[in-house]
Amino acid sequence: MDQTVIFQPFVATMILTLAVWLYMYTRRLRFIFSSGLDPKQMTPLELARLSPPQVSNPSDNLKNLFELPTIFYALALYLFATGQVDGVYVSAGWGFFLFRAMHSIVHCTFNFIPLRFVLYIVSAVALWFMVLRAAIAAI
Repeated sequence: MDQTVIFQPFVATMILTLAVWLYMYTRRLRFIFSSGLDPKQMTPLELARLSPPQVSNPSDNLKNLFELPTIFYALALYLFATGQVDGVYVSAGWGFFLFRAMHSIVHCTFNFIPLRFVLYIVSAVALWFMVLRAAIAAI
């Protein structure tokens, strides 16, 4: 199998992070400028206190994208470097990405927490499956 295919969900996850980053700043800047707040007087604490959910949720989601996805990035690089990429890892990698993307869409928009939780768990299971499979292979 072509070892580089693991970089498809890897890059897709990075592009998801970029999309959430852009969305977050669009929402945040629109809020700051439309509210009449002086950006120079805004502290992170003050921004967090004043921000409505449609502004704070994308920011929270961006923070989430620097948690479990970092393990995915490291694992993808490990699998590539050791020549272990196969269809199972690639499928699980795409599953991880797809459910993270759905999680981000929910979190950044209507934020229905029970649905968001299920999407998060499914993505996490895909990732932990990959991690455990790699760990067993390394023993």
